[in-house]
Amino acid sequence: MKIAVAGGGAFGTAVATAIALDGRPVTLWARDPDAIKSMQSKRTNPKLPGVILPENLAATNNVTDLFDADIILLATPAQTLRSFLQTHADHFAGKALVACCKGIDLTTMDGPVTTIRDCVPTATAAMLTGPSFAADIARGLPTALTLACDDEAQSKMLQHELSTLTLRLYRTTDTIGAELGGALKNVMAIACGVCMGAGFGESARAALITRGFIEMRRLAAKLGAEPETLNGLSGFGDLVLTCTSDQSRNYRYGLAIGKGEAFDPNTTVEGAATARAVRQLAKNLQIDLPICNVVADLTEDKLTAKQALAALLSRPLKEE
Repeated sequence: MKIAVAGGGAFGTAVATAIALDGRPVTLWARDPDAIKSMQSKRTNPKLPGVILPENLAATNNVTDLFDADIILLATPAQTLRSFLQTHADHFAGKALVACCKGIDLTTMDGPVTTIRDCVPTATAAMLTGPSFAADIARGLPTALTLACDDEAQSKMLQHELSTLTLRLYRTTDTIGAELGGALKNVMAIACGVCMGAGFGESARAALITRGFIEMRRLAAKLGAEPETLNGLSGFGDLVLTCTSDQSRNYRYGLAIGKGEAFDPNTTVEGAATARAVRQLAKNLQIDLPICNVVADLTEDKLTAKQALAALLSRPLKEE
């Protein structure tokens, strides 16, 4: 099986590196010609410092180099995934397309697997998600992820092809649960970053993680996901990691909001757009997601951190 990765950011480069280190050739495509030049000549990616790319990883900015692959991992941002797939739909037909992004499309309210199915109906649609940082994967540190695909035979094939000695994949057919777990944990990571940046303390963060997890399960159940999926790597596991580490871009973004500091506009923060999409979903479905709503308002500068805290603490008292 020929494997390619579309997207030369930190995560796409890390996954490509892990597979290449396992002894298999990989093609890595990126838009940025400067990044490609660095990867080709210096065997490094500026977005993943300290990692030397294996010789059997071929870096390119020619998108046609992806078209010969049997399996294409899509490490593009969630908000650009649809346009990328639509542009190259004819060339992706019949292939195994594995989304590595986590988010909900602001326009369609779809997750990555649903987007793949919609744009390339003949492809096998799957998603790779769970608790992972790019630097850990690229350095060969042990990592366990969820592979979500509703085709059992294809899921087993992908699990075999994409697993490595240090990257362990667990299968699920619940693509909705995997999509939502990966997307919503980013929203909660922003909330926890705001909490710590504003100095509200560890106890407040623990409360946000717990109550945030309840919101994740509430929305997932409403949309037909299996509750057990949210209890696993793609839900609870990813939630814990991103809400407690400053390696998470979403957490760092929240920290900046809490401290009243500017954040690098060139850094992709999937949780910001996802929070706004979830706010609309909650309204459409008439369900109560107070933390998601507050995070959406924070990302649009409609609230300060103290106002957000006051909004959550002033809610009616109730049973847990």
